[in-house]
Amino acid sequence: MENSDLSKEFKVRSVPTIIMLKKDVKYNYSGPKTKDGIMEFADRVSGPLVRHLSSVHLFQHVMSRHDVMMVYVGATSPLKGNFTSVAETLIVHTFFFSASRDVLPKEVSLPSLPAVVIFKDGTYFTFNEERDGDLKSWINRERFPNYSQIDGYTLYSMGESGKLVVLAVGEEKSLSADSLRYKSLVEKVSTDYKEIYSRNFYFGFIKGSEYLDGLVMGELSVPTFIVVNLSNDGFFLPPGAMETERHLLDFLNGVLDGSIQDQGGNSIDQRAQRIFYNIKVTLKPAFIKSPVYCCLLLITPFLVVAILIYLCRKKVPAAAAADDDVLLLAPSLRQRRKLTDKKSE
Repeated sequence: MENSDLSKEFKVRSVPTIIMLKKDVKYNYSGPKTKDGIMEFADRVSGPLVRHLSSVHLFQHVMSRHDVMMVYVGATSPLKGNFTSVAETLIVHTFFFSASRDVLPKEVSLPSLPAVVIFKDGTYFTFNEERDGDLKSWINRERFPNYSQIDGYTLYSMGESGKLVVLAVGEEKSLSADSLRYKSLVEKVSTDYKEIYSRNFYFGFIKGSEYLDGLVMGELSVPTFIVVNLSNDGFFLPPGAMETERHLLDFLNGVLDGSIQDQGGNSIDQRAQRIFYNIKVTLKPAFIKSPVYCCLLLITPFLVVAILIYLCRKKVPAAAAADDDVLLLAPSLRQRRKLTDKKSE
């Protein structure tokens, strides 16, 4: 099949795209285009939707390899059916497991069975429908570590969690002493104040500001802190210097209580500005390399439009002149007809 035929067949909107077909279900890969990322995606999707952990040893082995584990505990039940349905949708992002109660660590206390448990950050969370709402939304909200080193793909995926993301932004290559200090600071706050902030924030460190520059429509001065709201393309910037833990805590509290106003967003005005910004960023390197060619490229559409307008305006007076000639000829024709009628009499 041709590329266009394949795109239509699988409803692919952009290329390159990586998809996997399994039992007539299409799974789209949205992670980093790296060998390890693609191989993990293939392994995750090709296996069972929910992988059973049959022993304590296997459970400990899997836990050592995954930062976040979604585990169903108990026998067959409607909750397990719901868990499996969620896995069918979210298997592209994370693994799903099941286990019996005696396989779990002894320190894990479950109020009742069956249960859905998330293991991450050295602790665990149990799903409570009254408190947490929809199971899929809860898993989407909690499927990331509280703190991690983040790339653009992960940051984009975090938009589905509904949480704000607190980022320390460092240089892309060689990290300065300030970048390392900012990184340590955000990691410390994420750990020491997890009980206070984990429901509203994820924390991370990102190298380079290219992705964020597009969000703020400008160039961030690195290193820096920023809080992003990926559900609406909004962001919060510190009101002043960020040198201490107290400064960072005040910044986060200001975001939560509304004293620090969010910027950006996805309003029509912001979308239009972002389109123009992206065009400017795309054309800037070309202008530097070949300014004359780029000027011609930009001017050509305007010249074409100007020529079309000129031609249209030129035709209108010509048509009007033709109408005037008809009107001038009409009286003379009437006079000739009168003379002809008199002669015939």
